[in-house]
Amino acid sequence: MQPNSPILYIEINKTEYIFAVGLNDDENHFKLIHKESTPIQGITNNKITDFKLIHDTLKKNIYLIEQKINFTFKETILIINNFDYSIVNLTGYKKLNGSQLLKENITYILNSLKANINEFEKNKTILHIFNSKYCLDKKNIENLPVGLFGDFYSQELSFSLINNNDYKNLNNIFSKFNIRIKKIFLKGFLEGAYLIGEKKNLDSFFKIEINTSDSQLIFFDNASLKFVENFKFGSNLILNDISKIISLKKETIKKIISNSILKKIISEEEFLEKEYFKNENFRKIKKKLIHDIALARIQEVAELILLKNINVRSFLKEQIPIYLNISDEANFRCFRESYEFSFSSEKKLIVNYQENITFENILNDARKIAYFGWKKEAVPIINAKKSLIARFFEALFN
Repeated sequence: MQPNSPILYIEINKTEYIFAVGLNDDENHFKLIHKESTPIQGITNNKITDFKLIHDTLKKNIYLIEQKINFTFKETILIINNFDYSIVNLTGYKKLNGSQLLKENITYILNSLKANINEFEKNKTILHIFNSKYCLDKKNIENLPVGLFGDFYSQELSFSLINNNDYKNLNNIFSKFNIRIKKIFLKGFLEGAYLIGEKKNLDSFFKIEINTSDSQLIFFDNASLKFVENFKFGSNLILNDISKIISLKKETIKKIISNSILKKIISEEEFLEKEYFKNENFRKIKKKLIHDIALARIQEVAELILLKNINVRSFLKEQIPIYLNISDEANFRCFRESYEFSFSSEKKLIVNYQENITFENILNDARKIAYFGWKKEAVPIINAKKSLIARFFEALFN
């Protein structure tokens, strides 16, 4: 790709396809020159269900963009947020016996672990490989310790995986209209990469996204994406609980939450105003009761996602930051203090509310990582074929 040429970005999320075009200006600053979206089609429950429909939708929109900006794209950077993916962490070892750690040792560990993934996760394709931990003689090393002497070396790698069929289908769809996928990124990884780039000394943290009907937990360790878990519940649980317990319609609860009347400390003598009962019979309902119902449910959500989640027990440490994003703005404004209290109370964790990460921020980081790499991303090296005698001696001495 020529310098300053337009770059095509496509985000596929749960509700829409987002098409964007960006380029670098004369001062090498990222500039978004085109953006449009269209409702998601051909993907149901995180699976491609209509190949032709997706193909036609993408082809049509890309063609129209090319006509508008008078440029023909040969490749795209794809950002996905609605396909199933997983993280696998493996550790490789090398006995040094007082010798020097060489690049060849690192290559051997990297390729060996990649081979293990390919063998045991045959239905999945590797999207990212991260160097999550280096350990020389039981001491964690910040950077790759090539050239140092020691007795025993271990290296932990984190693999981000996507289903083979999804990966093949995506590549096949774009190849049908002669566009190559330059890189597939997980949106959660790009958001975490942005936070790491913006915050000094931030490399290990939890990122929690609570949407209306689903939630996601992501853990970064040493600037490596190390764990992800999805949940089939979201902030609607709070609304549903309040509606059920105090017998008010959900529309009425939404109005109450939107006005943030439960945000501050509430006395036992405060009741809902009559204005909220326009379509229902008026009853004396304490505001504190609604607040307490919401707090109880938020505490339960915090326990399920993080505090009592056995899958992340080994990652939980005091003072580790949490970046929390509540997609329902009214819910966030009304119950902000309850979220902060619930997610930090037991483990003394530091709760931060994720600042707005703009679409331009995401695209800029995607461009930089796609073309220049990520500081913790590892690239497997394909070894040249060796003779039978060479493989025999390598097996003997390793």
